[in-house]
Amino acid sequence: QVQLVESGGGLVQAGGSLRLSCTVSGRTSTSSAMGWFRQAPGKDRDIVAAISWGGGSTSYADSVKGRFTISRNVAENTLYLQMNSLKPEDTAVYYCAAYNFRVLPTTQTPNYWGQGTQVTVSS
Repeated sequence: QVQLVESGGGLVQAGGSLRLSCTVSGRTSTSSAMGWFRQAPGKDRDIVAAISWGGGSTSYADSVKGRFTISRNVAENTLYLQMNSLKPEDTAVYYCAAYNFRVLPTTQTPNYWGQGTQVTVSS
């Protein structure tokens, strides 16, 4: 079993920055591809960014390219999402997710989810 715990969400003004963290524990904590998803009220949960188990490959949704950076510290079992130049449309609950494989995810559904952290961007 894998446990994911997010932190770092909050309220920020447009143009500001936040860094989300996700602490990973469990039997596959060091060998999983991972990702960040987000869900705004009344909308589907969509992928924001993904990273392979070693961190060598990453991918981003078009809406966040150039503004968000996904990274991981394998030794500390922590996943990060650095969010810069935030916009009101980035407002959502952000979820950390892990997969039962190592390569960069594409459209696969994650096997494990965190509880989510709220990010609110005011205009």
